Amino acid sequence: MALLALRVPRDLGAARTNLTDKVRRRPLADLTPMPRERITKREGYELYKYDAAPGVPSRGRPIFLVPPLAAPALAFDLRRGCSVVEYFVNRGRTVYLVDYGPVNFGHRSLGIEHWVDTVLPDALERASAHAGYEDLHMVGWSLGGIFTMFTAAARQDLPIASVTAVASPFDLRAVPLLALARPVDRVIGGLVGPVYRSLGGVPASLTRFGFQMSAADKYLTKPISMLTHADDRDFLAQLEAVDRFMSSMYAYPGRTFGQLYHVVMRSNEFATGTMKLGGRPVHLADIDVPVLVVAGLNDTLAPLAAVSHLIDLVTGAPDTQLLQAPGGHLGVLTGRAAVRTTWPGMDGFFAAHD
Repeated sequence: MALLALRVPRDLGAARTNLTDKVRRRPLADLTPMPRERITKREGYELYKYDAAPGVPSRGRPIFLVPPLAAPALAFDLRRGCSVVEYFVNRGRTVYLVDYGPVNFGHRSLGIEHWVDTVLPDALERASAHAGYEDLHMVGWSLGGIFTMFTAAARQDLPIASVTAVASPFDLRAVPLLALARPVDRVIGGLVGPVYRSLGGVPASLTRFGFQMSAADKYLTKPISMLTHADDRDFLAQLEAVDRFMSSMYAYPGRTFGQLYHVVMRSNEFATGTMKLGGRPVHLADIDVPVLVVAGLNDTLAPLAAVSHLIDLVTGAPDTQLLQAPGGHLGVLTGRAAVRTTWPGMDGFFAAHD
């Protein structure tokens, strides 16, 4: 029965052309990055500003994009037509992005507090100064959204107009995949610490494997999807762009992975709204700017219940909104439907708080 439900390519000529291009390794996706300039290069990060779109008048406050660790910042500029950056630049927004770059053994002692207390505040203030000392709409994806929220909670003096977390799980007990992993952790959990400390972190290959397993059904059925959508060049282009993204994964620094492992497998500390960073508690209830929470309806790594829990924690925010949109963990940020769902929703939220 399942086989009968499979999509069948209707345009055989287009299918033949697309598959021929794939076999001959001709690119289907336009992976040309959006033009940008580097504003500053500091220890631990680089700050970029994207070029304004010709002929488009500037409007609204700037946007400040915050990637997670391990996943490359190109998630925000995946490909032409499916690029967060491209969408907002073409609507007159000034867009900044902080890029941590790859980590190595020398970063093994860096914890979450390094990004929350040092990297993001410094990058935000420099972006604000470059923009004429404007407040910025801070947008983080995945762990970047968690960094975004704790940064806003820790520093009310920063130039932040609003904060947005996209696919950022705060109640990790609501993640089914982790429920399956906890029994395994009880058996081999004692080995994890010595292994990641000896390596200085988690290698990029394991990071990539974990991301693939979070969407194992799509990963395993990818060859079938390519054949059934052989006549859909845009669909195949998106797969190509995602493949590039997956091949660009970074390693996790040791101390940060240790903190996350403890939160994920043991304490579920994010769900309390308070986390101890740099020796003092940081409370999400202290966030005093508008908060947008974006959840993917098909996200197995950060399902709706895990993401929407953040709304209950930011009790000091003057405005909180939950945006539900189609897509998985990456797809809700930059999938083919995002141009009709996620991005207009974000744009409307920014406009309301400009």
